[in-house]
Amino acid sequence: MRTIVTKSIAQLAKEIGQKNISPVEIVKKLLKRIERVDPLLNTYITVDEHRVLAEAKAKEKEIQNGIYKGPLHGVPIGIKDNIFTKQLKTTMGSNIYKDFVPTEDAFVIKTLRKAGAIIIGKHNTHQFAYGPTGDRSHVGPVKNPYDPTKMTGGSSAGSAAAVAACLCYGALGTDTSGSVRIPASFCGVVGMKPTYGSVSNEGVYPLSWILDHIGPITRTVKDNALLLNAIIAYNHHDLCSIERRREDFSRLIGKGIKGKRIGVPRHFYYENVDEEIIGAIEKVIKIMKEEGAIVDEVKLSHMNDILEAQRIIIGSDAYAVHEENLKKYPNLWDDEVRSRLYSSLNTKGYEYAKALRMKKLAIKEFYRAFETFDAIMTPTMSIMPPNIGERYTTCSKSDENHIRWTITRLTAPTNLNGFPSLTIPCGYSSQGMPLGVQFIGKVFSEAMLYQIGYVLEENLALKIAKVDI
Repeated sequence: MRTIVTKSIAQLAKEIGQKNISPVEIVKKLLKRIERVDPLLNTYITVDEHRVLAEAKAKEKEIQNGIYKGPLHGVPIGIKDNIFTKQLKTTMGSNIYKDFVPTEDAFVIKTLRKAGAIIIGKHNTHQFAYGPTGDRSHVGPVKNPYDPTKMTGGSSAGSAAAVAACLCYGALGTDTSGSVRIPASFCGVVGMKPTYGSVSNEGVYPLSWILDHIGPITRTVKDNALLLNAIIAYNHHDLCSIERRREDFSRLIGKGIKGKRIGVPRHFYYENVDEEIIGAIEKVIKIMKEEGAIVDEVKLSHMNDILEAQRIIIGSDAYAVHEENLKKYPNLWDDEVRSRLYSSLNTKGYEYAKALRMKKLAIKEFYRAFETFDAIMTPTMSIMPPNIGERYTTCSKSDENHIRWTITRLTAPTNLNGFPSLTIPCGYSSQGMPLGVQFIGKVFSEAMLYQIGYVLEENLALKIAKVDI
């Protein structure tokens, strides 16, 4: 029998709605587990128990009075610590902001609160979200629930690890090169990077104005859709926010995928990938075909140029964001993050201009593929979770061999073109580490990606709640 902490959001919502369980009871159980387990994993930077319990009591009173706001009402959700939360410390994983308390909620937090969610705490993140390893923060590295010596991936490290370890029911992360999908894959949970601009970035400490996305991390596909339902809303104060029609992203779940055309880009996405990961993906292809999908090879061109353009933009934007703090606080930086920021000064203006032009080509190239296919399927990661602190893929310690480029290689292209990308667990390695598969769709196709992901989830029936910690 499932305990309270291992239930899905959908299961929990049903019991809360029927008044079989109270938000206060849920929060108390979760806080006890956080107290026992989180010292081993370091997924949280801030948990204000008094505030959380007060919030839970308020939600409980609303529900008892017949005011039920939907499936997130009374459900504890964790928040990456670069997303501003009113009167709750937001550190960006940095000593510079270790005591910073915002006076306003980020727009996305306002939408969560409107849906009735409880903010359980703030999750540990790679400093300023600028790193895919998840092991550089002023409070130390996040540890993988499946093996504490391994990376969680980043930069939404604490968010993914906390969801996997049943320290919250869902979480919000940010994704600029893959920072939702990378840790979701390494920690064996579900992560979505929605269409660019669908979730407002107002009140989120930026990394790249052009590439930043906010996305949900959960233990199930349906939960992910429910969380996305709550956070997509147009914000006219946000220059990058897009107005799109309201929709239920869970509406296609359970409808099957017979006749869906799924493209497999063997070039680039399947090159230099760990054999165990390729083996797991081949099993996914087999399942897709058995479920009636048409799986065929698709060719995507210019992928290395697309990847390089993404790297140029993130580097230049990140330096522009942090220039003032680099001057004001020269000694309060993680050495690796500071070095990476300064390295972007070598980028020329014409290189940035060419990268912006390549962004348009990346959009066009993927749209061409979607003239034939409904979705594109790739591995999420090309390697297994490395050891915490590991930095190079070969003996040569040059920047081109830095592990950050290997980790972000298969996720970063859709940050450049803004297309929605979903990662879900697809198995475990011989060492028991999670493996992930990524489904990419054209803009506004999140519901269809959940439809495909749910079919795979039901077929694999993986145990993805890591409770034996």
